[in-house]
Amino acid sequence: MTDVKKIATRESYGNALADLGAKYDDVVVLDADLAAATKTGVFKKAFPERHIDCGIAECNMIGVAAGIATTGKVPFASSFAMFAAGRAFEQVRNSVGYPKLNVKIGATHAGISVGEDGATHQCNEDIALMRTIPGMVVVSPSDDVEAKAAVEAAYHHVGPVYLRFGRLAVPVINDRPDYKFELGKGVVLREGKDVTIIATGLPVANCLEAAKKLAADGIDAKVINIHTIKPLDEELVVAAAKETGKVVTVEEHSVIGGLGSSVCDVLSEQAPTKVLKIGINDTYGESGPATELVKKYGLDADSIYEKVKKFC
Repeated sequence: MTDVKKIATRESYGNALADLGAKYDDVVVLDADLAAATKTGVFKKAFPERHIDCGIAECNMIGVAAGIATTGKVPFASSFAMFAAGRAFEQVRNSVGYPKLNVKIGATHAGISVGEDGATHQCNEDIALMRTIPGMVVVSPSDDVEAKAAVEAAYHHVGPVYLRFGRLAVPVINDRPDYKFELGKGVVLREGKDVTIIATGLPVANCLEAAKKLAADGIDAKVINIHTIKPLDEELVVAAAKETGKVVTVEEHSVIGGLGSSVCDVLSEQAPTKVLKIGINDTYGESGPATELVKKYGLDADSIYEKVKKFC
């Protein structure tokens, strides 16, 4: 997909915040000394009076965001996923989730595609952590178009939202006139009758490529993009499972507690179906070029194709 436009969703996050700030004067952006990396520096340049650098103190940043939310403002607290979901988990749970405050968490650099920063910074557990917080909406957009739409939707949603963004540039696949973003609603990108591939975030584009390869082998794969992992589009997931009889989930996240687990929770109750979970298999990441890591951990198009083909 070298001929396709590619943009990192962290870039989309920064640009979307600047657009929001121009439209709504109640938007406040917080960062933990990472404005250049999370791209919130774009907002800071346009609206310096509404940007707060909390320093390398993520837990405190979440507390500040909670306080700001009680004044009627809409704070977007930003940091790497490892820090926003990992280090500050207690504050997110107790200071944001428990009182149901209107705080938005912009978590960038999620998953193994962080690359050379290595295992300590490659957060493959954040979706699982955020899913457990009552009332927390969890969103993992697949490209630039979806990321910008997700930020806007998060602003309008009243309540806590966790937004997951990546460092690696990914193909823009949703730049079409009929694209519509709605929290809690999945998007069917390709119809198929033999197997359903349900993906979120970075691997979505690779799943579409894998589906083309499968079609050449006579396997008709339905591809669904689940940008909102919580609340999950249960109706779509169940209908697809009943239609194809086999389901594959793909995520740049641990196979424990993420999209795959969410899908299995629903199907085990409503439509027992054979499921293959593709993701990070109970291991830490490692330092290396992002594209090579994506390939090594089986999230590139060829690897997905091989695994789905074997599963079918």
